[in-house]
Amino acid sequence: MPVTVVNNTKVWQRYDKATRLKIWMGWITGTAITLLCWQLISNNTRWEFVADASQQLSAFLQRMFPPDWAYAEQLWKPLWDTITIATLGTLLAVSIALPLSFVAARNTTPHPILRYVALLIIVISRSVNSLIWALILVAITGPGVLAGILAIALRSIGFIGKLAYESIEETSYEPIEAITATGANRLQVLDYAYLPQVLPSFAGISIFRWDINIREATVLGLVGAGGIGLNLNASVDLLRWDRVGMIFVLIFVLVLISEAISARVRKAII
Repeated sequence: MPVTVVNNTKVWQRYDKATRLKIWMGWITGTAITLLCWQLISNNTRWEFVADASQQLSAFLQRMFPPDWAYAEQLWKPLWDTITIATLGTLLAVSIALPLSFVAARNTTPHPILRYVALLIIVISRSVNSLIWALILVAITGPGVLAGILAIALRSIGFIGKLAYESIEETSYEPIEAITATGANRLQVLDYAYLPQVLPSFAGISIFRWDINIREATVLGLVGAGGIGLNLNASVDLLRWDRVGMIFVLIFVLVLISEAISARVRKAII
């Protein structure tokens, strides 16, 4: 801590002169970047639309309520498709991400080159949003639930794989050393030393991802990948805001239920 002498009195200061200068430069640079970003946003915004945004929001809410409750009878099948897309997509991702995470982890990878390949797959998966994956897959496999399942799976592999391989790298070395000392081969070490340590966190990560996928699956229908998003898109096109309100109510209830299930299961596992 720097000390200066003023009138024969020692004055303790938190930072020295050079550090204070760096802090001020950081604040000035941050302020300049913020002002520049604000100018860019301002130049690309139609402020006359923003001015009556509250009125537009009020008009939308008035059109949505009361929701068309009778329309709910037609939404059970799309709602089930949404749950199916999220669940099967998550299971497919888990089946790929588990072995991939062992290849990507520094302490379990069979070869450094394979590790870089696994990390590249994880980065690619995490870089592309599930809606973009769905757009690509609808063009390849055609519209429907299959495109949604594959989109959810491709997006989830990176999420689950990254958290899982980080968990593997943090495993305790003592059990591994003990199993290795018995003469166990590499596969047996993975089975008896690594898996018991990482399976609880791996299960928690998978359940958490399923919870996220339920929400993402509700909008995949906007690009033709099945689920309740198809009905949402059709209702918006027809300006049936009362039906849109009914769909929002069901999505809200579905997310609440998935959140409760996810929290309960993770609490039981971890």
